[in-house]
Amino acid sequence: MLPPGKIPPEKLREIVFNRLGAPGERVIIKSDLGVDATAIDFGSSVLVASTDPITGAEERIGFYAVHINANDVATFGAKPKWFLVSILLPENADDALLAKIMNELHESASKLGVAIVGGHTEVTPGLHRPIVVGTMLGEVSKEKLVTSNGAKPGDAIILTKWAGLEGTAIIASERSEELEKAFGKEFVEKAQSLIEMISVVEDALTANNEVGVNAMHDPTEGGVANGLHEMADAAELGFRVYAEKIPIRKETLKICEFYDLNPLALISSGALMIAAPKEKADGIISALKGKGINASVIGEFLEDKDSRVMVENGREKPLERPESDELWKVV
Repeated sequence: MLPPGKIPPEKLREIVFNRLGAPGERVIIKSDLGVDATAIDFGSSVLVASTDPITGAEERIGFYAVHINANDVATFGAKPKWFLVSILLPENADDALLAKIMNELHESASKLGVAIVGGHTEVTPGLHRPIVVGTMLGEVSKEKLVTSNGAKPGDAIILTKWAGLEGTAIIASERSEELEKAFGKEFVEKAQSLIEMISVVEDALTANNEVGVNAMHDPTEGGVANGLHEMADAAELGFRVYAEKIPIRKETLKICEFYDLNPLALISSGALMIAAPKEKADGIISALKGKGINASVIGEFLEDKDSRVMVENGREKPLERPESDELWKVV
């Protein structure tokens, strides 16, 4: 039986990646492990496309749908421009639910300068909560296209913002009453507000304006731990990261301790991982901080693809790939 969340890599290789239809003549980047979007040659420019469903949250589901898909496109260096969306509503849904989702989609897309250009809406028998599936399209010049498999041995791994941002906000919203009793209303409202940091579009486009970015990836399901594995999978590399260098907010730490969760395996949309030569890392971090975006080097990529480790309290140990996101233990 398959676990909740993303399909395991070995199953993707066995079942998915060998059933991809006709060869794409103009496809620059095809489906593969750790690759969250595709890039298609349009002459002087490249069309970047990505699709993702929102299944782990009900509140602000339209907000999530726009930003999660925009993030994947932006990690290829492309500006998100066009959005298609399928809205699957549960039985007994009313007009108010559809209007709420559409208002969230409209507001979020407008803020990013994205046009909603098509989609599908239905009431789906058997559903108990809405599901929104988005497809984002963006555009970038060929010379500025960034591939998720472009990391090189020795590259610094830069992480923007903090690990576990999205998961923290979702749990704080879904379990607000329980958490208010434990930590107070002000704490819960602060944790909920972290959702406003979910976009990495500015992170990615700011970094890509600097010289030296080899790859970018946003850690979603499975958090920073899974994101590291996905990025290493794509480039066929290993990695070494340092626990004390991975930035985690106190809200995340407290909520994870309360529910006995691993913050490094908690869905982390809002953070961005960047691979760049070590000598270029300071310039990229400086540009990000100039935009008010927290960023730091948390480790480096290794040539040995089987060496994937975390250093904690001076001791090196394997950093295991999460079987599923920690969010599913709570939500």
